[in-house]
Formats: sequence, C-alpha cells, structure tokens
Amino acid sequence: MKPNQNGALLMMGSMAAFTFNDTLVKSVGADLPLSQILVVRGGVASLLIFLLARYLGSLRMNLPRGDWMLVLGRCLSEAGATYLFLSALMLMPLANVTAVLQMLPLTVTLGAALFFGESIGWRRMAAILAGFCGMLLIVQPGPEGFDGASLYALGAVGCVTARDLFTRRMSAAVPSMTVTLMASLTVLTFGLIYSTQQDWQPMQGWHLGLLMGAACFIFAGYLFSVMTMRVGDVAVVSPFRYSGLLWALFLGWAVFGDWPGVLTLTGAAVVVAAGLFTFYRERQQTGG
Repeated sequence: MKPNQNGALLMMGSMAAFTFNDTLVKSVGADLPLSQILVVRGGVASLLIFLLARYLGSLRMNLPRGDWMLVLGRCLSEAGATYLFLSALMLMPLANVTAVLQMLPLTVTLGAALFFGESIGWRRMAAILAGFCGMLLIVQPGPEGFDGASLYALGAVGCVTARDLFTRRMSAAVPSMTVTLMASLTVLTFGLIYSTQQDWQPMQGWHLGLLMGAACFIFAGYLFSVMTMRVGDVAVVSPFRYSGLLWALFLGWAVFGDWPGVLTLTGAAVVVAAGLFTFYRERQQTGG
C-alpha cells in the first residue's frame, strides 16, 4: 500500500478514535462532573502517552527557551480547548459540536495570515468567509445572540486554533510525543485544580469502564495522528480529517438518537467544502 493511502487510513482512524472518545465522555457526562472525567481519563491517557514516548525515545526536556514558551502556550491552549469543548459536548448534540470544530483548517489559515503574515489570497479568504457563514447555520444564533453551548464550542475553536498556531512556530527539534505528553499532563493538572470546585460522584463499574475506554481512544487518536505525519504527505491526507464528522453523525444517531436538522447539515457541508478548497489551494501553492 502506498504511503499516502496508509496516511489516509491512519488519519481516518485517528478521527474515529477521537470521536469514539467524545461519545464515551458524553455518555458519562450526565452522571459525573467534568473535573472527575478529566482526572480519571487524563490520568490513564497520560500514562499511556508517557509509555509510548519512552518506547519511541521521543522524550526530550532540554529544549531551547523559545520552544518551551511555545510548548507552554500550546499546553494552556489545549487545557482551555478541552474544557470548552467538553462543556459544549455536554450541552449540544455530538454532530453539531463536531461540525463547529471543522472550522479549524479555516481559522488556522486565517490566524497564520493575521499573526504570521502568511499570504492567503482572495480565493482562500472567500472560502474562509463561506466557512464562517456555514458555522452560523450550524450554531443558529437567536435574536439574543449565541447561547451558552454555542459560545463554548466557538471558544473551543479559538483555543484549538491558538494551539495549532503555537505548534507551527515550534522548531523541528521538538518531538511530537513530548508536546503531546506535556499537553495531556496540563489537562490533567487543570482537572485536579478544577476538582476543588466540584463534588465528585461515586462511580459505578460502567462509568469507570467507559472512562478507561475513552482514555484508550484518546491514546489511539494521538498515536495514529503521529503515525500519519510520518507516512503520508500532509497536504494529501489532511482532508481525511473530515471523516470525523461522519463518525459523529453516525454515533450521535446510534447512541443518543440525535440527528441534525437541515440547516445544521447544510452549514456542515459548507464548512467542509470551504475547508477542502483551502487544502486544495494550499497544495497548489506548495507545488504538491
């Protein structure tokens, strides 16, 4: 099998793993506070990521000061994104919040233009504007503006955009698994601090089982994403990240009985189309 085919399969596997994690977390969210979920899931996931990083020999702490500042910024962005995304996930259907997150390729492209001076051209700018219109169809703000769930989802997009922009500025000397482990430990630490503000609830066996499964899916998602970058052309395999929306549609219907309305599906289609066009233009400009 060709490297790009392997990369595409790994990217789809990564998106499936992350979406299954979201499904399991949403399933226990009605019974357990968010801080408890973050600590239990985060503890197991951090241990698995640490063991993988040690096995791959990709733990490196002697990084330049500039890279450490970028890692810190990325970790804080990751913690904020996790809190906001999971808060939105508890209030919105799985497919809806996943569809909002499909804005990321567009917001990262826009952020790179605003903060790094990268040229994007009028075609990609038009695609970004179309994507934002699609996002409005998904969240459907009422006369009084965005509701709390939508604000959580949009805040998560902002934090993940910042996370990815920090990542783009890191030097090639920073191992991916070191960054992943630091981010996981930061989210775990946030969960521990947040737990001082919430009362934990007794867990039944199925609660623990679902959280262990969520931790394993998180680990698998990170593992597949790292493998994707090693075997495939990023410009070719990146569009397959949208397969996560298909998983979200299926799992939202199968597990929670949710199916998005016509406006939400239309908005998601616009966002995906805009993102795919952006990937296409970037590939053209880089000669891919």
